[in-house]
Amino acid sequence: MTTPRTVAVRVPATSANLGPGFDTLGLALSVYDELTVTTLPAGDLEIVVTGEGAEDVPTDASHLVVRAIAYAYEAVARPMPGLHLEAHNAIPHGRGMGSSGAAVVAGLLAAKGLLEGEVHLDDATLLRLATELEGHPDNVAPALFGGLTIAWIDETGPQHKKLLVHRGVSPLVFVPDFRMSTSVARSLAPVQVPREDAVFNVSRSALLIAALTQSPELLIAATEDKLHQSYRAQAMPATDALVRALRAEGYAAVVSGAGPSVLVLADGPGRRLDAVEVAARQDTPWVPHLLAVDVRGGTVRDYTEGATP
Repeated sequence: MTTPRTVAVRVPATSANLGPGFDTLGLALSVYDELTVTTLPAGDLEIVVTGEGAEDVPTDASHLVVRAIAYAYEAVARPMPGLHLEAHNAIPHGRGMGSSGAAVVAGLLAAKGLLEGEVHLDDATLLRLATELEGHPDNVAPALFGGLTIAWIDETGPQHKKLLVHRGVSPLVFVPDFRMSTSVARSLAPVQVPREDAVFNVSRSALLIAALTQSPELLIAATEDKLHQSYRAQAMPATDALVRALRAEGYAAVVSGAGPSVLVLADGPGRRLDAVEVAARQDTPWVPHLLAVDVRGGTVRDYTEGATP
């Protein structure tokens, strides 16, 4: 019999768009889904889920991590083994913090670890497969590589550039007790926008890179947006109200991904506590998460007996 192989995977949450960088910019955050995957005889499948979504996610082959593992095996023309999957989820589901992207990345990294020594899945291949599964690279790129990422697609496929965030930038995420469908949120953004709005967002996106990497004092102006947030506000009135309240108090607040969570890019850790007080005055209860920027991205380690840790 083939010796069972076990890998451990850790993947960060992400926040995409960051205001003006629609479908392009993403940031890895210090909240993590962790899982272990052990190979079993072909056809066997065991799934144990704890934490976020434990009562909701499927425990069969439709589980997104399992689908991503199968997708990687199919891509390299290798037979899919049976799997024992233990997942502990900490990333909130349906809140705009990249939970589906993290699941896709987790499955692909698990496949990378299980196939290592037989087939090597490099970074470019992982990003391509993740983008094919997720539909766009803005969440999967920071989940894979960490930090601040600029993602785009050219004639050769999805690409990314990772940047280090200025140490003066301190992320804070407010998470509500309700969810938002990404597909619904995306459907609310218009197919066409006025030329002046497009130019506005180009300027703010360029400024945002400078603000996040060099000049945090520019974050308020740099996080202005005219492409998507106002169009989605009708579906998330509480989110819109919190963003407006925070920005009125001088905080660089934006909708996190497709929402409904709110991301604050504070220019220093001390300022975040004052932002929590602003949120506490809202009618909707918001759970604050004082976070850091994750710089490593997703990781995979081989825990097979006898393997080098």
